[in-house]
Amino acid sequence: MLFKFELELSDVDRGLYQTLSFRTARHPSENDAYLLTRVLAYALAYEEGLDFSPGGLADPDAPALQKPGTHGSIDLWIEIGNPTVRKLHKGSKAASRVLVFTYKNPELLLETMKTGEVYRAGDIQIFAFDAPFVEGLEKLLEKNNKWSVLHQQGHLDIDTGRGQVSTDLRRVQ
Repeated sequence: MLFKFELELSDVDRGLYQTLSFRTARHPSENDAYLLTRVLAYALAYEEGLDFSPGGLADPDAPALQKPGTHGSIDLWIEIGNPTVRKLHKGSKAASRVLVFTYKNPELLLETMKTGEVYRAGDIQIFAFDAPFVEGLEKLLEKNNKWSVLHQQGHLDIDTGRGQVSTDLRRVQ
């Protein structure tokens, strides 16, 4: 299923004010929470050149989002949910920066990272959304979405035109 998004992004923390218009497909094996976390990761990590991976979930070795660098390198590798140690290791070796945005239990991800060998594990930034926030946003999801997104002092407010949800974006260490 294809979803259309127009986000009026006001990221006060980064001094970024931008209208982001894009379409993204939901893979048959993808749930709404994963899709919404991908969309929010795109907005919260947005920089010129950031894009959804062409293969999406159909390509298990590709990141959910990426920003290509020069000469075939990857500047930014973004994962969603609780990726495997193998995928985090690969991303950390391939990219200058690795971010993870999760709607799942981030402590499980941290525990998994401790038990496996992940290159530059300490440099990976993990951000977690609380379950009630994601569940509230799922109820407001439509095929065509026009949202106002405000990120300020680590707090995230989203107005979908049909309702509002907010949360503190937790950075997990």
